[in-house]
Amino acid sequence: MIDQWNGPTAKIQIYRVGPRGITMDGDLVTTEEPLEIRINYYNGVVLEWERVGITMRTPGSDYELTAGFLFTEGIIRDQHAIQRISHCLERNVEQRYNIVNLYLKPGETIDLKLLTRNFYTTSSCGVCGKASLEALEIKDYSPLSYSHGQVSSGVVRSLSTSMRKRQGLFSRTGGLHAAGLFELDGSLICLREDVGRHNAVDKVIGQGLLSKSLPFDQKILAVSGRTSFEIMQKALTAGVPMVVGVGAPSSLAVELAKKFHITLIGFANPDGFNIYCGEQRIIGVHREELG
Repeated sequence: MIDQWNGPTAKIQIYRVGPRGITMDGDLVTTEEPLEIRINYYNGVVLEWERVGITMRTPGSDYELTAGFLFTEGIIRDQHAIQRISHCLERNVEQRYNIVNLYLKPGETIDLKLLTRNFYTTSSCGVCGKASLEALEIKDYSPLSYSHGQVSSGVVRSLSTSMRKRQGLFSRTGGLHAAGLFELDGSLICLREDVGRHNAVDKVIGQGLLSKSLPFDQKILAVSGRTSFEIMQKALTAGVPMVVGVGAPSSLAVELAKKFHITLIGFANPDGFNIYCGEQRIIGVHREELG
């Protein structure tokens, strides 16, 4: 890699094998590069920094990804803690466009114990090793009210198509996940793409954090693939009452959703969907009516 800004796609030469034989052609692939996240804070009057972690991501919306990641990990409490965010400004630093610094306002404190993990996360799994609800230490969260987020089944069925139409990078490469934030009537607010599911979610939440629109207590979060435990944990930190996945949820995702009263939907498509918990928010669905 060289010291330059790399976009979300890269063009490479490939061999195409088909009915007419083998030809050489160009193709677009999704860019995957490391992002090192650093947090800068004042220790008295001295500005110090700590490396929080490294995630493999698709370049783009790096500030949103950084803010969303630090928020959903509990390292920053809200947008008011942030003074500014920037890529590394030192020109002699290799990979400076793959380093993002978040600066805390003077007087803001952080729990350094949260930074001792310095974990490396891959694009496919952001919190490998967090194997239970207790390990995440999310006991301070309260269950969400079922009065938040009443949605019709028609809206749920429309989300996958609405999101897919706006996945511009996926249309060009076929290699990206997406996370979309929707109003309760199904209108799209924000969509972000990334090689990692959890990164796409962090970008959406980071956008909300930086625009001061959290919590998302009257919104729907939709994801293009399976719904993992980590995605549900991130949704909980943002106050999301409903998570809709195109694929299946994991058992721990269902457990978290049940514990905190989040409506969790899987296999959503124009023909239907599965409700794993929180059916109270889907208009017209009642347990007593089920056979």
